[in-house]
Amino acid sequence: MGDGKRDAMPLEGDMRAGRPGDGEVARLLGIMRALRDPDHGCPWDVEQDFASIAPYTVEEAYEVADAIDRNDLDDLRDELGDLLLQVVFHARMAEERGAFDFADVVAAISDKMVRRHPHVFGDATVSGSAAQTVAWEELKQAERTRSGDADESALAGIARGLPEWQRAVKLQKRAARVGFDWPGIAPVLAKLAEEIEEVRAEFDAVAAPGPDAGAQARLEEEIGDMLFVCANVARHGGVDVGSALRRANLKFERRFRAMEALAAAEGTRLENLPLDAQDAYWARVKALE
Repeated sequence: MGDGKRDAMPLEGDMRAGRPGDGEVARLLGIMRALRDPDHGCPWDVEQDFASIAPYTVEEAYEVADAIDRNDLDDLRDELGDLLLQVVFHARMAEERGAFDFADVVAAISDKMVRRHPHVFGDATVSGSAAQTVAWEELKQAERTRSGDADESALAGIARGLPEWQRAVKLQKRAARVGFDWPGIAPVLAKLAEEIEEVRAEFDAVAAPGPDAGAQARLEEEIGDMLFVCANVARHGGVDVGSALRRANLKFERRFRAMEALAAAEGTRLENLPLDAQDAYWARVKALE
């Protein structure tokens, strides 16, 4: 990449000119206005608010990730449309309150992208993607400071609404930027082994005779510690935890369905078999793969 220096990208002219899809965006905005019309719209759409729509927004983001995992570009197109609809829905509800509209959302993200890429749209330079990641976080911190956010912690700004596995990785990455990190994978794996033993001890405490009111709470805490270290293992391996778990889920589902199919072809059902027979089906499916 050299020193990262290049001519600044122009912001005028064709970057702000109309695109063939602009008419479709306007059409989508019109559809949402019609759906939200209190007199003639869809009763379900009219009843919704930010809180009721938020779970659908999260769900659609995961469906986008699933289409990418499956490398299904036709489905990805459709899922991106569903996700875009969520943005339009939230923007329309905000417009009804006089807060902002879709154009404000687009302007805000456009301004942010330009502001956070001074090496593309200005005179700054970066030496590579790692340096850009550092610069991005520095720009975010500067923005928080200008907005009056007094939290100067390295962990500031990590959303609490993230999936917890994703938040764990973000917390670890932020701590690593100030040097609070394992020097390599060996001590992380050793820590994981330690956490597994602590989980085992708490399982024994839960199963032990006699009252132990705190055993279940301690078990939950130790399992949380173990999962946090698992996220750290993935981070040190450069593996996305969500992607890895999605793939594991898909593999389990594929193999389990294949077990059911084998059992059915042989005139039985899994629920009618003892565990060792079920394990034998699992082994056969793995061998077939």
